[in-house]
Amino acid sequence: MESAELAENQIQERQKSDALSELLSLLEQAHQSLSRHWLGDDFVIELLLASVIARGHVLVVDVPGVGKTALAKSLAQILGLDFNRIQFTNDILPADILGGSIYNANEAKFSFSPGPIFTDFLLADEINRAPTRSQSAFLQAMEEGYVAADGENQALSELFTVIATQNPIDFDSTNPLPEAQLDRFLTSISLGYPDMDAELHLLGDYVEAAQESPTAVLDKASVAALRDACDEVYLHTDLARYIITLARATREDQHIKLGISPRGSMHLASACKAFALVKGRRQVIAEDIQQLIPAVWNHRVLPRHGRDNDSAQAHELLQNIVASVPVPR
Repeated sequence: MESAELAENQIQERQKSDALSELLSLLEQAHQSLSRHWLGDDFVIELLLASVIARGHVLVVDVPGVGKTALAKSLAQILGLDFNRIQFTNDILPADILGGSIYNANEAKFSFSPGPIFTDFLLADEINRAPTRSQSAFLQAMEEGYVAADGENQALSELFTVIATQNPIDFDSTNPLPEAQLDRFLTSISLGYPDMDAELHLLGDYVEAAQESPTAVLDKASVAALRDACDEVYLHTDLARYIITLARATREDQHIKLGISPRGSMHLASACKAFALVKGRRQVIAEDIQQLIPAVWNHRVLPRHGRDNDSAQAHELLQNIVASVPVPR
């Protein structure tokens, strides 16, 4: 009886391993497809894929015209997710984002009309142009996974993912997100301007390929399965201690006013697990942690001196801490 159960367990484990191998193959195909449609830093593509798999949201801080909208839309199409875009303005209202109650004359009653937030994949463009009230309403729904209306909670998609863009803080007419709200984003990245080769491609033979609408490589069920697989990625206890040690060092650093919270440590661990999958691995390595710290922690650290949301200073302080903490062997 025990041998039969053992054999059955082995079969199930083999089937599970084969299913994961197939998912990882599809994930690599998605990676390659997005690389063909967005001619930028490959690490940015890996970060975006990892953020989606880790059930996280992304904040992109960058100047206009570097391909944020095209990248977000291509990513959603390749992952097989429904896509919406909200252009945030200085007069946008919470109802313009979340939806609201509308009177139905035929039924003689009010009913909820969902706003554009009800989708799988949302581009929140120039979120820092919105009034704080609209920002807060949006970020609260993003955090809680539902919209409260008429005494009922209207659930968002289980795959709901946000890429929010924010112009640099020295741009006019902007209302930067406060630190407490920045913490709701798993990663914060900057696309930057394309290098010479990428920009030549944009102006040359690759322009038509880059402008073609990509086809879906994954689907909603596959994305959900990858998220479940992310939870099973192995993180060695020594590497978990390494993350915590780094986080504690930020809290004790005299140059840092606000260090990394336990939630920030959990977010880094989740991002590293997802990043390992993107790399085709089933376990986290120390290099994953070091590579992802800027994207996951820069926007969570508040330097004691200098201006708020100073990503460059936060990056330098974090790199000093990484250099001072021994890497597990």
